[in-house]
Order: sequence, then C-alpha cells, then structure tokens
Amino acid sequence: MRAELVQAQGVIVSRETVAVLMRRAGPAGLPLRRRAKRVPASATVTDLVKRGFHRGEPNQLWVTGITEHPTREGKLYCCVVLDTCSRRVVGWAIDVRQRADPATSALGMAIDSRGTAGRVIDGIIHADHGTQFTSWAFTERARRAGLPPSLGTIGDPYDNAVAESFWARMQTELLDRRRWHTRVELANAIFEYIEGFYNRRRRQSALDYMSPIEVETTHSPNLISSPPSP
Repeated sequence: MRAELVQAQGVIVSRETVAVLMRRAGPAGLPLRRRAKRVPASATVTDLVKRGFHRGEPNQLWVTGITEHPTREGKLYCCVVLDTCSRRVVGWAIDVRQRADPATSALGMAIDSRGTAGRVIDGIIHADHGTQFTSWAFTERARRAGLPPSLGTIGDPYDNAVAESFWARMQTELLDRRRWHTRVELANAIFEYIEGFYNRRRRQSALDYMSPIEVETTHSPNLISSPPSP
C-alpha cells in the first residue's frame, strides 16, 4: 500500500502512518495459505539451478509449474512460465486435462514471444518432476530452443520456489475469492489476472515494489509486447 502511494501517487508517507490509517479504516492484506513444511530432499543430477533463482538479466532463467482449480463444470489446469529476473509470466496455457499439452504450449508461447528466431540464448527452463515436464514433448521443445531443462528434487516446493510463490499469490488474490461456475469464466479471469494485473500492475517486494513489466522496461524495452488473446 505504501509503495503504491509513494511510487505511483507521489504521496510522501511513512510505513507506520500507512499502518495506522489502515487499522483505523479496516483494509487488510489477504491471508496466504499456510503450507506444511517439508524436509528438503537431495538434489538430483538434473537440477541446474539448485535454488539459485536470482538472475540479473531477462531470459537467463525461466521457471514453470502447473496448478488446478475446480469449477462447477470440473477442474481447470493452468501452466505458466516465469522469467526469474522480472518475475514476469512470459508464457501460459490453460487446459481441461492435466497432461503435457499445456506445459508445452506455455513454453512455446514463452519462446515465441521472447526468443530470437525461435531460440533463447544461454537460458535454462526449470520445473518440478511433474509428468508434464518430464515428458518427451516438453523436453524436446525446450532443447530445440536451446533451453537446457532442469528439474528440482521430488516433492520439494523450495526447489521451484519462484513458481510456487506465484501460485500462492494467484490462489489468494483470484482463485479463492469466489466459486467459479464454468471453465470459460475461470479461464477469462486467469487471463485478466496474468496480463491485466500481475504482469503490469502487481508490485512485489522482491522487485523493490515494482511490477514485472516496470522491471523489464529498465532492462530491455523491446521485451514489452502486447498481451495475447485468451
């Protein structure tokens, strides 16, 4: 809240004053889901990241993951690819089944929008051990683009912490806010959340309270492109 007032509105105010005013007025942050801690497992030979997610430039490290959410029609699955430099969602896909297709499509969207002649130089794509990311289709698509695939340890969310953090935000800020009637309704809401809010306006403490696109503007303005259609 203070970052929005200071950086976007030009209001000079202290953190303590904002906290006092929020307590008086009633607004509060949405609670995050608390997940049980897991004992870290040993790293696998295919882990090229080893929890070192920080990168100083875009396109050096991407992370990907998939989540599911129910509607009255049935579950909907969403896969995203994030650039760890800016935390921007650079590729995403939605499907009614948990299979390799959405993972491969999300990766393809990221490659098409960020690559040079279909190739991303010196990049890594990191995921967990889900069957979507160990499939031949996903692995082959990554290798064709010059992206060495990397996998964290089995059952350890910390090895894919950037993707898990994104899902926690979307779960709290969108998915759990209401009950969804149809898959189309939820798919449209996810599109608006990713392209309309998260990439362009969602301030993050890890980014000095800038949005992902604001961070990328300081690196390479030509990376900024129009959002795709849902």
